[in-house]
Amino acid sequence: MPRNRAGHRRGPAHHRRPDGTSTVIDGLSARTLAEITRLELSRNYLAPGEVSAAVRTWKQHRRQPQKVLWREDELGSTHWDCCGDPHEARELLGTVMAAVSPRAARELRRVVSRLDG
Repeated sequence: MPRNRAGHRRGPAHHRRPDGTSTVIDGLSARTLAEITRLELSRNYLAPGEVSAAVRTWKQHRRQPQKVLWREDELGSTHWDCCGDPHEARELLGTVMAAVSPRAARELRRVVSRLDG
């Protein structure tokens, strides 16, 4: 059986759609990213790239100082209209974890739980 060429690499760690966009979430395997991409293309409540955008939104929200988070909860936030509601993003991630296979849900849960911390 022939060996692979020297320097031969496996495919990229993200999955590209036919329109050229890709889903990239640090900490997820290519298999899980492909499953999330298939889910985004098959469900009418998801748009391509929406899961990775939800992870980014939740990550940005959770990295803010506690003082800012309290103020946003008490007074409401005005920048959520342009940048997305982080609580809706977290809810979407919960829905996606319920819709994917147990293996993919475990990987995504691990990434989200680090952010929830």
